[in-house]
Amino acid sequence: MKHLVGKVLTKKVPFMGDEVEIRKMSVSEVMQIQSLTKSATKSKDETAQLSLLQEVIKIAVIDANELSKEDFDSFPLGELNDLSNSILEYSGLSGGSEGN
Repeated sequence: MKHLVGKVLTKKVPFMGDEVEIRKMSVSEVMQIQSLTKSATKSKDETAQLSLLQEVIKIAVIDANELSKEDFDSFPLGELNDLSNSILEYSGLSGGSEGN
């Protein structure tokens, strides 16, 4: 099992009529997202949820860490939500049956 440490699992998912490649988040990344979720839930700042959405995408979408806040602001919110849900399902964080 030791030889699998650091192995990255990816798959392509639809996004805005195209495809992007997402990767399964590691345990530490999942814990980071859970911590950010708690903070965003408690925050009175209306942009906290958007920041959380951006962070999930930056962590899990290949090459998304290069996107600026302005880049994120140019995408439709529904598309970002769908992408985030796909990421969370793939990483085992939602009620979806897709954990592969």
